[in-house]
Amino acid sequence: MSEADATGHAARPAPRDTGRGARHGRTARTYTGHVNEHVHRKRPTIEDVARESGVSRGTVSRVLNGGHWVSDEARVAVERAIKKTGYRINPHARNLATARANSIAFLLTESQDRLFEDPNFSTLMRGAADALAERDIPLVLLMAGSDDEQRRATDFIMAGHVDGALLVSSHRGREGFLKTLVDAEVPVVSCGIPLGYERRIGYVAADDLDGARDMVAYLRDVAGRSRIATITGPQDTSGGLGRLEGYRAELGDAFDERLVVAGDYSRASGVRAMEELLERQPDLDAVFVANDMMAAGAVDVLRAAGRRVPEDVAVAGFDDAPIATRVEPQLTTMRQPLERIAHEMVRMLLDLVDGRPAARMTLPTELVRRASA
Repeated sequence: MSEADATGHAARPAPRDTGRGARHGRTARTYTGHVNEHVHRKRPTIEDVARESGVSRGTVSRVLNGGHWVSDEARVAVERAIKKTGYRINPHARNLATARANSIAFLLTESQDRLFEDPNFSTLMRGAADALAERDIPLVLLMAGSDDEQRRATDFIMAGHVDGALLVSSHRGREGFLKTLVDAEVPVVSCGIPLGYERRIGYVAADDLDGARDMVAYLRDVAGRSRIATITGPQDTSGGLGRLEGYRAELGDAFDERLVVAGDYSRASGVRAMEELLERQPDLDAVFVANDMMAAGAVDVLRAAGRRVPEDVAVAGFDDAPIATRVEPQLTTMRQPLERIAHEMVRMLLDLVDGRPAARMTLPTELVRRASA
């Protein structure tokens, strides 16, 4: 189930930015002739070094505290600026900064609306928080759905406020911030396979491909359906890709591109996709939907169109989210072990923080049969 990444980087403890600059120096007193005057001279600060070197204050702090997560170019620039400005390290502040942050980030690359709409995120967050609470480590939620949010989240993490990050819902093509973290050797573990970074960071994933195959086989062989459509998840995510690949693989020669419509995991997208499928292929007799939220939207459309579920059209989802038992009829679905995924992610991340290599784990899914199929 799990394998060590032979090429993984050993994680390094993250220094904590105390937010304190160097103290001001004492007032210097000079005497010229018969006039006494006080000349206020300020000791060089971290801000002075940052300005002179052209890097952020956090980067200067990391150089001063061992150089973790800093490029060679930035380190050289900071060292030159220290010499030029005459900056002196405050030993007390340095001792504070070298301690671990003793907190972990829950890094969610979705909009705030999705955080509250999709129950999978709250399940993962609760599971991670519970696992960390056993070790007296707090969980910090960082939203990274927009470019600005990704920039702020990256700055926060790189400043050493957390020891590592649990990455949730990464999207291919929107992972520039992830490259920054990975290149800096920040400990990161992904929920799901991080497309493009499979060999660079650890992950815990549900077996999306086999889960989809099992569900399509059930609809065909047990429920007796022959025109099985699908509403996919986003194709820039590993879950969306894996579930579509499993659907295609199980159907084999019977695969029909006209029975495939894309969704984005929201209930509204399930409504739109189901409407399109009925217009395009009115003879369909089953639909495999890549998550339960979209499946609930599909049931709404079928009911409004006068189609009986499951007599006319069988509906199957994925996740076994709470909404699966609130829909009428209740959804047949493929259960993801989300709580275990969260606990395994925490375990792997803390191993990374302690210097162990990255690992990867894929967990099986479970078919849950209810009334919709």
